[in-house]
Amino acid sequence: MQTIFDQINEWIKDFLIGCITGNLGGLFDEVNTRVGEIAGQVGQTPSGFNGGVFSMIQNISETVMIPIAGMILTFVCCYELIQMIIEKNNMHDVDTFMFFKWIFKTTVAVYFVTHTFTIVMAVFDVSQHVIQQSAGVISGSANIDVAGALGDMQTTLEAMEIPELFGLTMETLIIGLTMKALSLCIFIIVYGRMLEIYLMTSLGPIPMATMANREWGQLGQNYLKSLFALGFQGFLIMVCVGIYAVLVQTISISSGDIHGAIWGCAGYTLLLCFALFKTGSLAKSVFSAH
Repeated sequence: MQTIFDQINEWIKDFLIGCITGNLGGLFDEVNTRVGEIAGQVGQTPSGFNGGVFSMIQNISETVMIPIAGMILTFVCCYELIQMIIEKNNMHDVDTFMFFKWIFKTTVAVYFVTHTFTIVMAVFDVSQHVIQQSAGVISGSANIDVAGALGDMQTTLEAMEIPELFGLTMETLIIGLTMKALSLCIFIIVYGRMLEIYLMTSLGPIPMATMANREWGQLGQNYLKSLFALGFQGFLIMVCVGIYAVLVQTISISSGDIHGAIWGCAGYTLLLCFALFKTGSLAKSVFSAH
């Protein structure tokens, strides 16, 4: 009878150890894969991220938004001319230079509106160059070799009793679900940034049309600041990933502290998600974008 109970006990222990090693083997794979993809994704230009969406946004900007921006620019230029005449005592103190100045400003404004898409892409080309340069400096693997450490942990797991093994099984299961949610958050942040870039690009001609006027020019200036903030948000994301890669390398699973390793990596991943969420507001505060 005792032999039967020992066999059942051994079977339960083997089952729980198999669950634990299986959970640990796949616990961080999805997050590690997602973190590894961040560098490649944020380093892509809008055209390289998705060519189909990029072409659609370009067509919308050039065929839909530019005519609307043209009407806004016409109103702004007329308003600017009226203001200029009023400032000159209703043309009593007028000189020909002011008209040449107005024509020059209007010509530059028309050029900016008709070449808005090129200007916007130039902003992102600058930011992508900075990101690619930083990728060579911010290096390091964010992967933890869980599979390699499982063999060293096998003896530690076999020495545990069933209640402790059951608790560790539930712990790895709960943390596994949490890590999947964090992986989804990382996906949303990275792809959400690129979606925001596409939306900002599609509306580009309208704020650019206001830059010809001193009073309304703040709209266009803030638009350019927002573009730079979006572009350099990718650089901040790269810095966050570099810090995460350094932190996770300090975690040692083979030391026998399984609980500490699990919660340590989960904590670092949660910290990474929080930092990634803050990159957008931090970039906007640096460039004074609203």
